Amino acid sequence: MARIPEQVIDDIRSRTNIVEIIGQYVQLKKSGGNNYTGLCPFHNEKTPSFSVTEDKQFYHCFGCGRGGNVFRFLEEIEGLSFAEAVFRVAEIEQIPIDERFQQQSFDSQESSKSKQLIMLHEKAAEVYHHLLMNTAMGEAALDYLLKRGLTEALITEYQIGFAPAQREFLEKVFQNDDLPTESFAESGLFVQRDDGRLIDRFYQRIVFPIRNPQGKTIGFSGRWFETADFPSENQAKYLNSPETEIFNKREILFNLDKARGAIRKEGDTLLFEGFMDVLAAWQSGIHNGIATMGTSLTQQQISAIERVSQGVVFAYDGDNAGIEATNRGIELVKEVSNLTIAILSFPERLDPDDYIRKYGEEAFVKLVRHGRETVFSFKMAYHRLNRNLANDKEQLDYLTALLNELVAVDSLIEQDRYLTQLSTEFQVSRDVLQQQLRQVKQQNRQQQQANRSVPQPQEIYIEPVVHRKKTQIEKAEELLLYRLFNEKSFNQRFKNYPVHFPHEHYQELYLLFDTYLATEVTFDVARFLDFLQKEELRQLVIQIASLNVPKESSEQELQDLLQMIQKSAISEEIQKKRLQQQMASQSGNQQLELELAIEIINLTKQLKAVAQ
Repeated sequence: MARIPEQVIDDIRSRTNIVEIIGQYVQLKKSGGNNYTGLCPFHNEKTPSFSVTEDKQFYHCFGCGRGGNVFRFLEEIEGLSFAEAVFRVAEIEQIPIDERFQQQSFDSQESSKSKQLIMLHEKAAEVYHHLLMNTAMGEAALDYLLKRGLTEALITEYQIGFAPAQREFLEKVFQNDDLPTESFAESGLFVQRDDGRLIDRFYQRIVFPIRNPQGKTIGFSGRWFETADFPSENQAKYLNSPETEIFNKREILFNLDKARGAIRKEGDTLLFEGFMDVLAAWQSGIHNGIATMGTSLTQQQISAIERVSQGVVFAYDGDNAGIEATNRGIELVKEVSNLTIAILSFPERLDPDDYIRKYGEEAFVKLVRHGRETVFSFKMAYHRLNRNLANDKEQLDYLTALLNELVAVDSLIEQDRYLTQLSTEFQVSRDVLQQQLRQVKQQNRQQQQANRSVPQPQEIYIEPVVHRKKTQIEKAEELLLYRLFNEKSFNQRFKNYPVHFPHEHYQELYLLFDTYLATEVTFDVARFLDFLQKEELRQLVIQIASLNVPKESSEQELQDLLQMIQKSAISEEIQKKRLQQQMASQSGNQQLELELAIEIINLTKQLKAVAQ
């Protein structure tokens, strides 16, 4: 298998900051020194246990145990091979690499089904975009988009395209390019007829490529383009790709690949209902917008948002359906995440795209920056829907509903403000509202206690990661290796002592470390991880490198560690000899039993000498 030259790998690693790379996938916060923390992207958690060490260029999760350097992170998060991860890092950091290395590395890898499907979608996106921008058959669709306010630059940025009316167009394109025919039927780009023939799924539609978080096209959403020859009767306005091996609409968020940098900068995410809203916002200069795939917000999508963002701002349509979707989304986010929540409400039942076209980009940007509502403010408007507040009963029902919502507001200042507002609007004593609020809180606590006492439906149990408690000897071996990794003088002093690590995996790691230093001037954790072949040894290095110990060692610490390890090695040998002696006694071999007794005596003397 062709390998990327080591000097190329080293150059890319040395020019890359792991915090910047991981920060595109995980919302990181500085936690002192050179450490950053965040929610682990490899397992579900609400309390951050994922740590990135900037100066040593590695990551480690104390919850699930995952760890490695920048290449390993991309291997795990994107499912890449090592070679692919190297080139992915180079691509992100805009580090040029000789293409022949890339071709050699990828040619030697077996093409997976996912790669084939992505290849087909990337080709389809390229062809559709060309038809829209450069052909007569796409001219009318292009004019329509331009009249809607999209610029050619934006259309090119998002590679928007046009699928022609011919139903056998795409298959011919793929066949001419000698693309893998065995993947056509599974791609979702075609519909298979009863006779086995494949016809294009998307036709007479403006198509929007859907990309995964890595920027690869994995599906399409096609908007029917109505003309005199192609009326919209019996045609869905929007048609999405079906579920495939690479496309799951419950997991994908439109524009996350492009918005991630702006989300990190802004600290929160604008969540829209439609693609056109995202595009209009992008053109207005708001680049942290994403959209769901025409379905209700899902837990998987919330988890994806939480990895890169501190908060979510709902920017759904202003009609009743959009308000209901916002309410459902708020409740789900509150239930499954720690994201902060805000809401943008659009007047006149407008959607964000229509609002921008009616009031302009400047008004939209102002609304995004300064027009956000709190959850409770939204709930006040939401609970007014379908209620006649001139009716006393419905007015009391409304106040009861809002007091139940106000229980969830943590801020006492916010609670006080809204109680005053409700008291003024409905001419109810503020003290009475405050007393009623306390009663609601008490009822909620009682209900929670009652729920805990009732047997709950059996849930699927996910066994937590259990970290076996290490023995004192193992801790000593790890601390010794930590010192060897980080202090050159410590390593030189250690060579003066003929000590063998009692546990085989630590001894193996030390020998590999010693071999590594034979060709390297200095020790680099990130580079050493690539040097190691066994995954268990890589994880062991991460654990050792993550130890929270004093930075500087002392001669006394070295002597104490050596003494503990030597005592352990001798004690283990004594135990082994005693077992052999017992077996010799049982078999009647008195000569061997005597020899072993002498050896045990000598080892016991050694143990006493080490202890002194």
